[in-house]
Amino acid sequence: MSKNEWPLWEIFIRGQHGLNHRHVGSLHAPDAEMAIRNARDVYTRRNEGVSIWVVPSNAITASSPSEKGPLFEPANSKVYRHPTFFDIPDVVGHM
Repeated sequence: MSKNEWPLWEIFIRGQHGLNHRHVGSLHAPDAEMAIRNARDVYTRRNEGVSIWVVPSNAITASSPSEKGPLFEPANSKVYRHPTFFDIPDVVGHM
């Protein structure tokens, strides 16, 4: 990043009827307060948001899709995590 370029921020919005924040996009801003103000103007124009999170992009660490196998395959060997491992009594009905 050049010294004349503002940092990149990732924007997460919680909607009126949602319980979780979802990623809606990115924008450049000089600081977190300005990132929130800009995110409000860009991503909540129709008054659909109730909360905004801004996170510096360089603070996010993500796995690579190419690492999918080694990262997620160990969970497949833990059969106790799958509901098919347990016997459900008939009186319970459908789950």
